[in-house]
Amino acid sequence: MEPIITSKSWNHEIESQVLRSWDLENLYSFTLRKNNNNDNVFVIDTPPPYPSGKPWHIGAAAHYAQIDMIARTARMNGNNVMFPIGIDRNGLPVEIYTEKKYKVRMRQMPREKFLELCKTALDDLEKDMIEIMINLGLSGNFKEYYRTDSIEFRTLTQKTFIDLWNKGLIYISNRPNNYCLDCGTTISDAEIIYDDLPTNLFYMYFSIAENNKNQLVVASTRPELLFACQAVIINPKDNRYSHLIGKEVILPLFKRKVPILTHHSAKSDFGSGVVMVCSYGDRNDVQVFRELNLKEIISIDKNGYTTPFAGNYKNLKLKHARQKIIEDLRREGLIEKEENIIHRSPICERSKTQVEIIPLQDYYLKQLEYIPILKELSKKLNFYPPVHQQILKDWLNAISIDWPISRRRFYGTEIPVWFCQNCKLPNLPKSGIYYQPWKEKPPFATCANCGFNEFIGEEKTFDTWMDSSITPLFISKFSQDNEFYSRTYPATIRPQAKDIIRTWLYYTMLRCYQLTEKLSWPNVWIMGYGVDEKGKKMSKSKGNVVDPLPIIQKYGADTFRFWSASETNLGQDFRCSEQSISNSQKFLSKLWNLGRFLSSFKVPKDLSSTESLKNKNLLHTDKWILSELNKLINTCIKGYENYNFFIPATSIRDFTWNVFASHYVEMIKGRVYDDENKNFQISSLYTLHRCFSTILLLVAPICPFITDKLWKTLYSSESIHKQRFPKTDDFFKEFEKYTEKIIEFNSLVWNKKKNSINPTTGKPLSLKDSTSISVPSELTEFEHDLKTMHNIIG
Repeated sequence: MEPIITSKSWNHEIESQVLRSWDLENLYSFTLRKNNNNDNVFVIDTPPPYPSGKPWHIGAAAHYAQIDMIARTARMNGNNVMFPIGIDRNGLPVEIYTEKKYKVRMRQMPREKFLELCKTALDDLEKDMIEIMINLGLSGNFKEYYRTDSIEFRTLTQKTFIDLWNKGLIYISNRPNNYCLDCGTTISDAEIIYDDLPTNLFYMYFSIAENNKNQLVVASTRPELLFACQAVIINPKDNRYSHLIGKEVILPLFKRKVPILTHHSAKSDFGSGVVMVCSYGDRNDVQVFRELNLKEIISIDKNGYTTPFAGNYKNLKLKHARQKIIEDLRREGLIEKEENIIHRSPICERSKTQVEIIPLQDYYLKQLEYIPILKELSKKLNFYPPVHQQILKDWLNAISIDWPISRRRFYGTEIPVWFCQNCKLPNLPKSGIYYQPWKEKPPFATCANCGFNEFIGEEKTFDTWMDSSITPLFISKFSQDNEFYSRTYPATIRPQAKDIIRTWLYYTMLRCYQLTEKLSWPNVWIMGYGVDEKGKKMSKSKGNVVDPLPIIQKYGADTFRFWSASETNLGQDFRCSEQSISNSQKFLSKLWNLGRFLSSFKVPKDLSSTESLKNKNLLHTDKWILSELNKLINTCIKGYENYNFFIPATSIRDFTWNVFASHYVEMIKGRVYDDENKNFQISSLYTLHRCFSTILLLVAPICPFITDKLWKTLYSSESIHKQRFPKTDDFFKEFEKYTEKIIEFNSLVWNKKKNSINPTTGKPLSLKDSTSISVPSELTEFEHDLKTMHNIIG
């Protein structure tokens, strides 16, 4: 019989045909079944990817391929899966991309025009991302995908702000805050990374005020902030300077007196042990100023220039002020020595430039009072893998200030506040529509405080995490559809990368709890980083990002997906290598070839029935492979239960290639073609198809294209993605003991033939050549199949 499958190889064109068929079948639509609270709703709080530039990260594509595996796994477990797709379109990266793309400067053009350019740039980037996701076979809801810059989403963000303001959880304050000079905005602690950078430690002479001849050596890495110094501190246990406590020193160059005080943060073994406290060199300065009740001096403005307090060094870029102050200190002999050191410096996560601390008026969301509650809630979260729960624990222990939620940028959700021009107090509108205070009049006539009728609209926007932290609320139609919300919130699982645990995961926990008093999801799935072939994290700034689309088009989506699943264990970083992706294609070729082979034979009925399996009159070889198949099912189901796709991917590959194809198929080939002994033939064909159909079901979440094509060709007109995972049984468990012996014997015969010479041809024996060897007594029950397989005579 000729095979039904005529194509000799699996290829990208067949994948395209399968993709089109899914679209026609509307295979992955999600609807809540009416009046059915036992709907097994499984909601994925899908991360909306950020289109910050081309190409999209190959590691990100692998990440989303595995999120799709979560969705497909849930469906095959009988769940009604809600798999939303969104695009995160707010914030700084798109502004930077727009400036580069159109060669413009945000603050040097009308705001309205810049926002239009951002939207156009985003539409272009978004199109590429959606194309990649569709080509990868993501089974999400693309027909209703959302954008975080849509009127609907921004309206919800503003509503949550207004609700929390009315609860007293948001306030305005002028306080020292992290500020990125390159980004031109306040940033939160979660947006800062720390890097060990080379710098100079300057040992400077400060004169003792009561006797100018006596000097105190003060060590600092920030001499450019000398003019903002309000005290020098020593450790209270440092006896070297105990006689100076309470006295004053005179600042070099600036001739101003400041007190000598004690504080535990001064380290006796760092520098001279005497520390200059300025406003503000670092976070420790902020703490010391607060504890010692020092009066701050604003040293730097929002553009990175020194203020008039700098005297002769005013209106200079900070680096130029540093150069000039150091030159003058050297010239006047006020530097004892300089040391080259490595200093742990705060760096903006986006711009990769050093963060300054500047006192500014910003909006703050209260978070400190919620930390104890969030710590308790975090214990209820199931992390996959558990090791990454520690990142959240560490972050919860590190939070020391409330969250600054306002940004001095343009492309983001506007803060819905108008300030009264008379009393200067903020006025908020009612929630429910989208507001743009920077260009709109307020939706109220008079100030709620003083009754005045003139206002100034707020120009600031929200931190982008204010938007993306409410994705579980947006997808569940919070405040829009109470029934839908009640059945889809909390979500079931949050899949995400480990680098945004401190931000997206934490902020979602905080915001959703403040608004709903519920944890947003019980399960968190964390994937590692995609790194390059040298093990370095991929990023556009390093230029080592690989475009996934040409790879997908060259090798196929299933190859890419199988590589993603089989490359490394869940939560670990994985290397993005075209060679590794290419190697994954071999498994698909093996699967396709097995399908072609089986398509030559009629498919037995009742393949999936457990009762039929129990009652079948099967031969021992068939029972043996079914015992191995049962082990495979158990292993895969456990892997899928933990959303660890490395386990089923590698287990299925090993079973299919190294046990099923190499040993079992070869052992029963003689019976498959034996038309004279129908019982032998029927037993082998039943087992072949039961094994192969089970393999397809088990690997379907990972390789959805090839499995659906083979399934529909061989087994059913209904898609494999509407089927359930196979169930385990222990009917033939006693046959597991033969596996090692069968493999050992087959390997022995193959090696014997390889090392034997055919007397006729003078060449090594082929696997088809006859040989004489005794079948071990413990394999007597398999003797017929083994002799036929190896052409054993005698």
